[in-house]
Amino acid sequence: MSEDENTNESKDTTNQPEQAAETTSNTDDASKAAGNILSKVLELKDSNPKVFFGAIGGFVLVILIVMMMGGGSGSKHLPVAQMTNLSVGQTYTLKSANSYDPSATVRLVSVPGSMAAYDDTEEADRVGDCKHMPQGTKVKLLQVQDSVGSRFAKVEMVEGECAGKSAWTISTNVK
Repeated sequence: MSEDENTNESKDTTNQPEQAAETTSNTDDASKAAGNILSKVLELKDSNPKVFFGAIGGFVLVILIVMMMGGGSGSKHLPVAQMTNLSVGQTYTLKSANSYDPSATVRLVSVPGSMAAYDDTEEADRVGDCKHMPQGTKVKLLQVQDSVGSRFAKVEMVEGECAGKSAWTISTNVK
C-alpha cells in the first residue's frame, strides 16, 4: 500500500465513531420525543378525561369513515348480467340462465308473468303441453314483453315433438 492509501484509511476510521454517535443521538432524540408525547397524553388523560376519550373516539370515527369509503372507481359499479339483444323473427336456443346441469329443463308458461308460472302443484303443470323443454331446443322469437318486473319472450318451437307450438319464457332463457 502506498502512503496516500494509508492516510485515507485512517481518515475513514476516524469518521466512523462520529457517525455512530450521530445515529445513537438520533434514536435517543426520537425516543425522547415519543416519551414526551406519551407523557403529555397520559397527563391529558388524568387532567381532562373527556377530551382524552373524545379524541380517541374521533380518531376511531375517522378510521371507520376511511374504511367505509371503499376503493377506486372500479368498486362503484356492480357487475350486471348482459342481456342478449333479442330480434323478433330470429332463431335462438333455450338455455337456462341459472342452471349448469345440461339435463335441466326450461320452464314455459302460457301467459307472461303469470303468478303460478313456476308452481308445479297440479299434475297438469308437471306433464304434457310442452311446459318443460330441454336445454338447447331451437326456438323462433315471436314477441318480447315486460311483465311483473321481468322481461318475457314468446317463442315458437322449431324442432322436436312440440314444433309449431308457442309459449312464454323469461328472456334470459333465450340465447
